Amino acid sequence: MSSSPEFVTYIADLLSDAGQIDCRKMFGEYGICCNGKLFGVICDSQLYIKITKAGQSLAPGLQTAPPYKGAKDYFLIEDTGGREFLSRLVTETCAELPEPKPKKKKTPAQKSMP
Repeated sequence: MSSSPEFVTYIADLLSDAGQIDCRKMFGEYGICCNGKLFGVICDSQLYIKITKAGQSLAPGLQTAPPYKGAKDYFLIEDTGGREFLSRLVTETCAELPEPKPKKKKTPAQKSMP
């Protein structure tokens, strides 16, 4: 079951205090980024956030689960009511994640390939 667009919009709005939130369709579900860093996914209308040391310190009791079969565990955010807490969790998680790799520019030959 894929996530509803309404839930994705709700999560993006909820986390807007953390920075520029972008949701990208990925593999039938959504990847969620803050200021260009992929920090989580939305699968089956549930929010999953990557586990980091900062996140574990901030919320040691958060439940973990894989967002899909074969995935690593993420924090499973079942209670999305705490806007301030979630924004802080995202901010601290993203601070610990590496910067995204710059995208390679396509050569003219690659641009013309189907």
